[in-house]
Amino acid sequence: MAKSFNFKLNATTLLSKQCLDLNLGDFESVLKHILHLPYGRNTDRSNYNLVLKEQKGTCSTKHAFLKQLAIENKQEPIKLILCIYKMNGLNTNGISSVLKKYDLKYIPEAHTYLKIENRVIDVTRNTVSEHTFEEAMLLEEQISPSQIADYKVLTHQNYLKNWIVSKKIKYNLEDIWKIREACITALNQ
Repeated sequence: MAKSFNFKLNATTLLSKQCLDLNLGDFESVLKHILHLPYGRNTDRSNYNLVLKEQKGTCSTKHAFLKQLAIENKQEPIKLILCIYKMNGLNTNGISSVLKKYDLKYIPEAHTYLKIENRVIDVTRNTVSEHTFEEAMLLEEQISPSQIADYKVLTHQNYLKNWIVSKKIKYNLEDIWKIREACITALNQ
């Protein structure tokens, strides 16, 4: 991470205190710590405060935690981004068999990450591939940490509804959502 964004944490803020209790005194050390936490849904998908307490997180909770930490420390160049990308077997290891089973080339998937001066910072995609989600992006928008639950799901589902109609997909939204969940399960194995 660039030095200009490796700021010291302000001990008077909630998330900074959580980090300092773990001897994480600057943004770079927090970023590295969260990168090494396992991928997993928190007990409350909208509560990014649980990332350090539960020692795990999703793309939403991990990146919302980092963005809120940046907000608390007045670091405006750090942006929280929501995107929809074509999730396929090339850019997301482990899901090819699920997509093949349902005769799909890809499923539009919602993903969140950070952006600093147009550089993507992603602490959840630890798979190594020559293909990235960035190459398959369909939509991208800046959001706030409070938008990682309902807003993200609604944006994703609305995109899927339009995709099903425009691409004449033989499955309905409920079916696609179940196939997507099967892909997420395959990722965790």
